[in-house]
Amino acid sequence: MRPRILPIHLTQSLRAILLLVVSAVLFPPSSFSQTTTVAGEFVIDPPTLVSLGFEWRILGDDNRNASVEVTFRKKGEQQWRKGLPLLRLQHESVPGGTPREGSGHYFSYVAPNMFAGSLLNLDPDTEYECRFVLSDPDGVKGKAEKTVIVRTRKEPMPAEGGHVYHVYPFGYKGTKLEPSFTGLMAAYYMGSDHSDHSNAFPPRVQPGDIILVHAGLYRDNRFVYSGFDRTIAAYGTPFDGTYYLTQSGTPEKPIVIKGAGDGEVIFDGDGCQNLFNLMGGNYNYFEGITVRNTNVAFLLGIKNIAGSSGFTLKHSRIENIGRAIEDDWSGSKNFYIADNVFIGRHDPTKLQSWWTPAVWAKFPGYPALITSEYAIKIYGQGHVVAYNYVANWHDGIDIATYGDPDGTPNELRDRVPVSIDFYNNDIYNMADNCFEADGGAHNIRVFRNRCFNEAGGAFSAQPTFGGPLYFYQNIAYDNTTGGPLKLIDTPAGVLIYQNTFFGQGRLMGPASNIHFLNNLILGDGWADPVFNLRTFTNYSSSDYNGFRPNPGVENSFEWTSPDFATPADFAGKLVTRNFKSLADYQQATKQDQHSVLVDYDIFVNVKMPDKSDPQRLYNPEDFDFRLKPGSAAVDAGVVIPTINDEFTGKAPDLGAYELDRPIPHYGPREWPSGPSDPNAPRSVTGPPH
Repeated sequence: MRPRILPIHLTQSLRAILLLVVSAVLFPPSSFSQTTTVAGEFVIDPPTLVSLGFEWRILGDDNRNASVEVTFRKKGEQQWRKGLPLLRLQHESVPGGTPREGSGHYFSYVAPNMFAGSLLNLDPDTEYECRFVLSDPDGVKGKAEKTVIVRTRKEPMPAEGGHVYHVYPFGYKGTKLEPSFTGLMAAYYMGSDHSDHSNAFPPRVQPGDIILVHAGLYRDNRFVYSGFDRTIAAYGTPFDGTYYLTQSGTPEKPIVIKGAGDGEVIFDGDGCQNLFNLMGGNYNYFEGITVRNTNVAFLLGIKNIAGSSGFTLKHSRIENIGRAIEDDWSGSKNFYIADNVFIGRHDPTKLQSWWTPAVWAKFPGYPALITSEYAIKIYGQGHVVAYNYVANWHDGIDIATYGDPDGTPNELRDRVPVSIDFYNNDIYNMADNCFEADGGAHNIRVFRNRCFNEAGGAFSAQPTFGGPLYFYQNIAYDNTTGGPLKLIDTPAGVLIYQNTFFGQGRLMGPASNIHFLNNLILGDGWADPVFNLRTFTNYSSSDYNGFRPNPGVENSFEWTSPDFATPADFAGKLVTRNFKSLADYQQATKQDQHSVLVDYDIFVNVKMPDKSDPQRLYNPEDFDFRLKPGSAAVDAGVVIPTINDEFTGKAPDLGAYELDRPIPHYGPREWPSGPSDPNAPRSVTGPPH
């Protein structure tokens, strides 16, 4: 038999990979260490409006000294800009926590041997030329440089040229624009019926069509059968009260359901479980409506069952509901949820918690019931959640805690949760978390958000599957018993940059491959130490931060990791090291070598929350988090490409705000309609607008 010969069309990279595989068989790990890096598959994640994500699989580099430098430019420009280097991932373990009943873990993920990372703060709908250079002092096999051209997404908008249908509420007496219909179902489908025939009509709408919903109350009498009594509003959702919308638009031609602009459009669920079910249709677009009185406003996907892509919700108000947007389907792509108001059912006048009974059980209403579980929970790829106001919930904005990504240990490319952006959202009064990045894998970005008044941890990674997860330029104030960070269930690959946090990170770990830069972390009296990372990996790092320990405490800093001679240890015993002073901590751990001590007086107007009154709600409008010129946090940071390039002094400042730079806008850029009572609490009306 003739020996099999490799075909000449195999690439140099693939030949190198095959060579390494053969070498691994001939020389097992016990006798062979591969320090050379072999370049493998390069992947472009689905783009969002302002971010691009990339993944580069490799073999080898067992000594972790390879790196990938990143530069980019708008297509057609001459000057290259520097991006953040890709994050090195190498077999970080995410075993997760043990369930309350039974044995085993929730998760069994181990990060692939790879690099991953994002280009941040880009312009929407713009082509970028992106260059990646892989280097290793021990050598690189295969193609060591990649240059790709990628376009960021544009904001979804109604298309031109489609049919326009007009919807009016039952009993409307004015002049109607034609073609007109009574209720949404009659326009979306070829008719509506309040009986067994409610689902008999074929669809009317096609990609690019627009349904303009005119002002009024749309509340179905869902328990009335047949609707033959013409004095009773009957919109075609008998018994369950759900609008099943199953037609699909396209990215360029969504199916649009939009308020007509002649007054508030209210869809009232009459207490139904789910008002809008979109699991059978893609690229359905909603704008300028109010949804209330239902447990689930928009159901977009259920794990292992079905789901949708391309959902858009803009300039709308969602109130008196249990869940606003629910999606737990790994195939979902490209949601855009922006400039909305989400008001939950929790008490709008005080903070309450479901845990830490030593603090919260003395208050009526403990444990806080999850009458409103979360405003937004999504899963999948390419989603954007931006400029929303969220108040009075258990959780604010989440990635679904789905479990191991589909296909683990071999990730299914189109089913791994990657490239998700949460930014410029304003979160207020959460019984648990403001943001949960739990369940995300690579290139998850949570940035320029504001979180006020929460009890369970402002920013959660429980867990992250490999990363990078970016937390940057966020503000978290009045974090009470939860602290600003919740890094538990062994997350891996979290980059915590340029944030302003108040409180302690008592829930910081165990985790791996965690990195802190340019943050302000100020103790608020709730717990000590002010900084206490627990990590499986001695290549986790922290530097250029500003700390305010609580005065007079025994331990201000804690660093828990394997013995310093061990790069990583996911199964052995971790060593806890406590320190009274920043200097002692710096000397012993070699972490935070450039970090400084700060206090509340570095801000224009910020005071420490009152620990004696944990239920008090603080309004962001009463504070000014800008830095005072000349304070210890000014010019005390390090350059982080694409995050703080536009610093104003000798070096970047610490925290979320750079001196003499514009303050981010939080919440809707155009405020939807809402309560007119000027005496209503902020958590119902939102900030002044």
